[in-house]
Amino acid sequence: MRDAEPRRWPVAPTLTVLAVLLAVAAMIAALAGPLSVTPATLWQGLWYDGLGDGGGEPGYRVVRDLRLPRIVMATLVGAALASTGAALQGLFRNPLADPGLIGISAGAALGAVAVIVLGGGALGHQAIPLAAFLGALVTTFLMWRIASRGGETRVALLLLAGIAIGAIAMALTGVLTFMADDNELRTLTFWSMGSLAHSRWSDVALVAPWLLAGTLLMPLLARPLNGLMLGEQAALHLGHGVPRAKRAVMVLGAVSVGAAVAAAGQISFVGLVAPHLVRLLIGVDHRWLIPGAGLLGALLTVFADTLARTLVAPAELPIGLVMALLGGPFFLVLLLRRNGV
Repeated sequence: MRDAEPRRWPVAPTLTVLAVLLAVAAMIAALAGPLSVTPATLWQGLWYDGLGDGGGEPGYRVVRDLRLPRIVMATLVGAALASTGAALQGLFRNPLADPGLIGISAGAALGAVAVIVLGGGALGHQAIPLAAFLGALVTTFLMWRIASRGGETRVALLLLAGIAIGAIAMALTGVLTFMADDNELRTLTFWSMGSLAHSRWSDVALVAPWLLAGTLLMPLLARPLNGLMLGEQAALHLGHGVPRAKRAVMVLGAVSVGAAVAAAGQISFVGLVAPHLVRLLIGVDHRWLIPGAGLLGALLTVFADTLARTLVAPAELPIGLVMALLGGPFFLVLLLRRNGV
């Protein structure tokens, strides 16, 4: 006898709760830190410019120039990674797929590390994120060329090509790390584990369009992804443009993950845990799964970043380390419970 299907939560209330929790997490992040900030100072930081009306207070400047851009960046990065993870899991029909699994993150990391070690940083402070973005695009192009034959893209070959290219990129990153000096090693270590410490409004403006592209456009591919759950041939018979959907998911994934790595380094588990949790709550319909994963991914990233900068203040932990420590055990527990262990 088949087990009963797990009871799902109502979609609209669940998404509303996630949005409210994200707003609460953002407010806590703005108030928390070594420098005590009052709600009144937070209000000033949100709505006032210049030095009038208390604008010269240190707390006002901390909120406006340091914490707010960091919160916005964490929200955008978390939403982009989780939305991309949900779409990739639908494309590969594998709930354990992750943006890092197919090599996009490794390619982006290789581009950034190459700039740091080989002296490209002299080109300006935007050289590292641009190199990471280019690395993600090159990795995606190589995977696509390997997996495409006669106008058809084979998903299994695409996955295997991504794993292989990601391994090569990680090996090359290791070679460059071996070549780095002490100062470069410090930068590499902190950056490779993920960090939002240097997020400013100029950085947000640079990557926000690319992060929003994946977050906002991925839900438009929900119907083909729903069709792919029945198999590729079934999706074709239902009238979905499967080849076009595959290309769109991969290109948007490269754009989103490349921009996320460029902005914050490598942050693990967001693209894996958030879609999985939302799938358990509201089901597998990508029309709601992708935006729900985006909300939960943003919430997790903002929460992890708040812990990263407050647990050992005035020092700071890498956000990727915090996310791995939170996400790894939690995801393992979910897997064990799902298998009745």
